[in-house]
Amino acid sequence: MPMSLVTLRHLWPLALLSVSHSAVAQSVAAKCADPVTPMPPSVLYGMLYHDVELSGLYPDSKAFADMVAIRPPQQIAEEYANRKNTADFELKEFIETHFTPSARQSNHYVPVAKQGITAHIDTLWQFLRRDPGVNTHPCSSLLPLFYPYLVAGGRFDEIYYWDSYFIMLGLVRSDRRDLMKDGLRNIADLIDRYGHVPNGNRSYYLSRSQPPLFAQMVQLAAVYEGDRVYLQYLPALNREYAYWMDGQGLIAPGATWRHLVRLSKGTWLNRHWDDLATPRDESYREDLITAQEAPRRKQEDMWRNLRAAAETGWDFSSRWFADGKTLATIEVVSLIPVDLNCLLADHERTLARAYRLQGDFKQMANFERRAAVRIRAIRRLLWDRQLGAYGDYNFISKRLTHRLSAATVYPLYFGIATKAQARAIASTLRARLLRPGGLATTTVCTGQQWDEPNGWAPLQYLAVMGLAVSGSRPPRGTHFALHSPIAVGL
Repeated sequence: MPMSLVTLRHLWPLALLSVSHSAVAQSVAAKCADPVTPMPPSVLYGMLYHDVELSGLYPDSKAFADMVAIRPPQQIAEEYANRKNTADFELKEFIETHFTPSARQSNHYVPVAKQGITAHIDTLWQFLRRDPGVNTHPCSSLLPLFYPYLVAGGRFDEIYYWDSYFIMLGLVRSDRRDLMKDGLRNIADLIDRYGHVPNGNRSYYLSRSQPPLFAQMVQLAAVYEGDRVYLQYLPALNREYAYWMDGQGLIAPGATWRHLVRLSKGTWLNRHWDDLATPRDESYREDLITAQEAPRRKQEDMWRNLRAAAETGWDFSSRWFADGKTLATIEVVSLIPVDLNCLLADHERTLARAYRLQGDFKQMANFERRAAVRIRAIRRLLWDRQLGAYGDYNFISKRLTHRLSAATVYPLYFGIATKAQARAIASTLRARLLRPGGLATTTVCTGQQWDEPNGWAPLQYLAVMGLAVSGSRPPRGTHFALHSPIAVGL
């Protein structure tokens, strides 16, 4: 968000933060980002990045993060260090001389009068479609994709992991299975190149992922392409699973490593995580300000949790706030989220199915067992009788957070909730989250986008389908109808 110069002046004491960035930047070779392990702009440019983001030149931190350098980053960083204190130096002129804005394609779409929703969506695809290689440059933060892809539009001219699955559902409804298949290929290729699906195809997103919906993508493709899809993408399914389970077999009961939590009784569950504990490139100023709002809290802890929240897709929500209302109290890495673990149970079941098709019954049994163990743990630890819904578990304090959110629909969608739990969840949704337009995300109004009164389309879809799976039809007279154009035929 735009900030006044007065606000920005208060941030200058934090300039020491960039000392570490500068040291790292000096070690980067005099070339653009490495195609295998690209560095984020905050590392490549060090103090220059810090100073630009705090200067107020751009109202959005993402603007500079997405710019394209016209010379190798180390050369630009060194020139900046040599010139920034000279009498005639102008930061804006320096940036305009050494960078070009991200070549975002125009999305000036004007809706056709009286056009139906289906025709409207069918028309939108052409405005959101990007060709492979377009707008990529070796000195850009954009990671190349090799098949056509769909972006969110506006300031988001890249793909996002979990958005991509719901885009694929829409493409199927629009009879654009060609683009759906291209999307799956792009996701699998990211796994092959980087060992996981980054938050989005930007270098500054590589340190984290997003809700792992790759298994759902494979299942969707298999509906139309047949079971061979499971075998085709089995290596990618395994590699994606290995990313989320990194550290398994190495950590003792009660310990954690990256995304993995091993409970005291030895059961493995997962949390959200980011490998970095610095301000996010795309929200640099905002993260510095948030850290200032909690002066007694360690900054690295704050930034790690902000980054982990970005991985959840729920950035931001009272669901993650220790006091239930304030961003500065954010706690994510100490929580075992219900939605993430439902997704990974589904991933394990998908691997079991793929191995069955391959004829490897030993591995099939292995992943069936893993899924069963995880589902029992979800039912045991994440069911909140107080709420009549599923919730999140703080493995540090060893208690549920008791913060109701629409994430409770995940156990319905994946068939993990028991029949009794499904009835309780349906009742809770009707009584506490259902609004005239659908499900609210939480019951708390904080001003955050994943809170009351906002509702999000993916959660509406998961709720509709989850209620159908559980046998609990949505109430009549609401937008929660099973004849929803999204739900029919999928």
